[in-house]
Amino acid sequence: MKLNLKNPLLFFDLETTGTNIVNDRIVEISYLKISPNGNEESKTRKINPEIPIPPEATAIHGISNEDVKDAPVFRSIAKSLAEQIEGCDLAGYNSNRFDIPLLAEEFLRAEVDIDLMKRKFVDIQTIYHKKEQRTLAAAYKFYCNKDLENAHTAEADTKATYEILKAQLDSYPDLENDIQFLSKYSAFTNNVDFAGRVIYNEQKKEVINFGKYKGRLVEDVLREDPGYYGWIIQGDFPLYTKKVFTTIKLRTAFNK
Repeated sequence: MKLNLKNPLLFFDLETTGTNIVNDRIVEISYLKISPNGNEESKTRKINPEIPIPPEATAIHGISNEDVKDAPVFRSIAKSLAEQIEGCDLAGYNSNRFDIPLLAEEFLRAEVDIDLMKRKFVDIQTIYHKKEQRTLAAAYKFYCNKDLENAHTAEADTKATYEILKAQLDSYPDLENDIQFLSKYSAFTNNVDFAGRVIYNEQKKEVINFGKYKGRLVEDVLREDPGYYGWIIQGDFPLYTKKVFTTIKLRTAFNK
């Protein structure tokens, strides 16, 4: 089934040094941009993470320190990548929980101003798990009747993810061929930040979603406990989470 698109949809996949969105880095990125008119544009490139790639990560994706020693660092390609993403909705496999949060962290470290939260996200894994409960390779076999060759390479995973979404739309009549619908269907929380440390309540106000202040309005906590903001900023939290707290703190200060 051809995708019904109002905006370009960018399927992407990251290979990384690990699974910690705060400390790990991208070693390869691949994207496949689908335009509303059906045109396709793809690109894959290795990235020097500027930290060692652990052997256990290389064992999964096959990318070693030697492979990326002469590759560009993320900050050198960040602006051009942001230009490619601008105006696109984003799709991936487990992308809401991992790829998008980690990509947002890399952009913030590179000081490139792109707010990914403004885009719609379609997580094909979430759709798949709601329907069938499988892995990417199994999903590819189930929906497309193909074996996933070169699994855990960013390019192969990206192309497989695109094919799976089209097959899912063919398989399930209740799935609307509409990115806004698919984004809502594949969303897993009502996050304000990617890590889910801050979420929206029923009144669409930001509340803390962890620790001793869980369930409290962020603006109330920041007003009542001035030291809490400093603890967040100095702590081992994702940069995007810190950005959210800073935005709320500044907004509250100006609204006094």
